[in-house]
Amino acid sequence: MGPFEMITKYGEHEEVLFCHDKNLGLKAIIAVHNTALGPALGGTRMWNYKTEEEALVDVLRLSKGMTYKAAAAGLNLGGGKAVIIGDPKTQKNEALFRAFGHFVNSLNGKYITAEDVGTSVQDMEHVFMETPWVTGIPKDFGGSGDPSPYTAHGVLMGIKASASEKFGTDSLKGMRVAVQGLGNVGSNLVKYLVEEGAQIIVADIDQNRVKKISDQYGAKAVSVDEILGVDCDIQAPCAMGAIVNDQTITKFKCKVIAGGANNQLAEARHGDQLRELGILYAPDYVVNAGGLMNVFVELEGYSPERAFEKTRKVYDNVKRVFEISKRDNIGTHTAADRVAEERIATIGRLKQRHPGKSSRTFTTLREVYNR
Repeated sequence: MGPFEMITKYGEHEEVLFCHDKNLGLKAIIAVHNTALGPALGGTRMWNYKTEEEALVDVLRLSKGMTYKAAAAGLNLGGGKAVIIGDPKTQKNEALFRAFGHFVNSLNGKYITAEDVGTSVQDMEHVFMETPWVTGIPKDFGGSGDPSPYTAHGVLMGIKASASEKFGTDSLKGMRVAVQGLGNVGSNLVKYLVEEGAQIIVADIDQNRVKKISDQYGAKAVSVDEILGVDCDIQAPCAMGAIVNDQTITKFKCKVIAGGANNQLAEARHGDQLRELGILYAPDYVVNAGGLMNVFVELEGYSPERAFEKTRKVYDNVKRVFEISKRDNIGTHTAADRVAEERIATIGRLKQRHPGKSSRTFTTLREVYNR
């Protein structure tokens, strides 16, 4: 399948930019999916993809997910995403991210980036040296810093809403929750879950992270091959996507799947299969919208208190999806899509696609958002 066929298959994207600097070893892709509601906002992921095609598929899927995430969360933002092909442990440097910042800047505000898997606040600081169109930058630069605690707090709200729906209570005391992936979001989620009195089971490819979390919170550790099949009340995927697939779907021994990972369903039909199995699926882009809500607040003028208050709305958003699912007798993944698509269609009529706007200041960035 060629690149243009892939772009059509994965969501009719408005723009896909291939970024290459041979001298610096930069290979990156920026995908702008839809700007009907506002400028496309989505993080930059750095991952050691096996092939360039794999990277393209990932950025196309992720950018479409960001469109739906922003729409379902009620934010006036479009969806975009970027991926940098490379090993985040060995290939990062200032020049690489500043070169990437040049490409972000070339889109003139049509795409706003942030940190994601494999990138950090410090990386975004380097991007910010070349473009204002970046959020989640260090607080010393007027940004909000690491969005992971807010993403994790939103995931907690989604888990509580799911528990209320499935078990009749949103108290997590004594609930067995399996957290797959202990990156920034997963680690913060474990902290919140422990504070709620949940019993935690964890796994990660990085054994140092596993030991640290297990020692700190008394979590039970299992292997990455075991985590999806452990006997628990709630599975919280917080690693990479497509964890619900033909190979794993019969392994789940949980009653709820609600986590921070993007694109958890390998295909839409897996959402229907979960429903048939009696497993309540909280759609990922509704549950993990807390980080996006946080950087949205940064565009308005940042306040940590307002950011945390906004992430609490994930609870109501997830409950709304469940209500539509029951009302229309459809899977929760389909119900979430309806919420997003209806808002894009309704509000999108009031706006044209976001044209972008050249600027070097955050003041103008907020003006572009609020125009």
